[in-house]
Amino acid sequence: MDELLKELERVGDLTGAFTLLDITLVLFLSFGLSLLVAFAYRYTHRGVSYSQSFVHTLVIMGTVVSLVMLIIGSNIARAFALVGALSVVRFRSAVKETRDVAFIFLSMAIGMAVGTRFYLLGTFAAFVISAFVVILFKFNLFAKEVRERILRIQLPVDRDHEQAFEEVFRKHLDEFRIISVETVRAGVLQEVVYSVVMKKSTRPRDLLESIRARNDNLKVTLVLGQQEIDV
Repeated sequence: MDELLKELERVGDLTGAFTLLDITLVLFLSFGLSLLVAFAYRYTHRGVSYSQSFVHTLVIMGTVVSLVMLIIGSNIARAFALVGALSVVRFRSAVKETRDVAFIFLSMAIGMAVGTRFYLLGTFAAFVISAFVVILFKFNLFAKEVRERILRIQLPVDRDHEQAFEEVFRKHLDEFRIISVETVRAGVLQEVVYSVVMKKSTRPRDLLESIRARNDNLKVTLVLGQQEIDV
């Protein structure tokens, strides 16, 4: 019984390391700064794979990490215990976009700063780094004009694809090269995939119509802006 009371007293001492005001400040500040990061992510996101769940994860992660850092404090034993507990968890969700990783680390860093009570550091870093992200987005820094397009053509399997479209390609394209050739529809048709660079005077519609006139009006697909597709 005496040992149980001593254990309870020890637990009480641990919880007394910080006040209720400390806990409230840490949680609400980390939540607010994580919201700032989430708004920056939503505002600067491009592509078609936007996930509300991922944005919620950013906010929750920042808040939880701050709580974890508050629990650990400067106790090395608790830190190793946390590492052991987290090693059991397996994360299987693939990150669709490379910039998502940066936002995950930003949210974690803010949570760590606030959780270790570096309030000014966490607040300043959240605003400044979010501003950096918006600047990169607004000024479209490091953008590069990509003229290459993906062209998929279906044609009869007995047709020579190298000669069938030679005249069309010379008229409408500056460059073209074959990426792959495969049979489709149980070997009745073949599908040829090209990487092409259209001439500036060429309209996509003109290219497609010229190709359909030589492939028996079978399916032709020209993928525009494939670099922005991240699904």
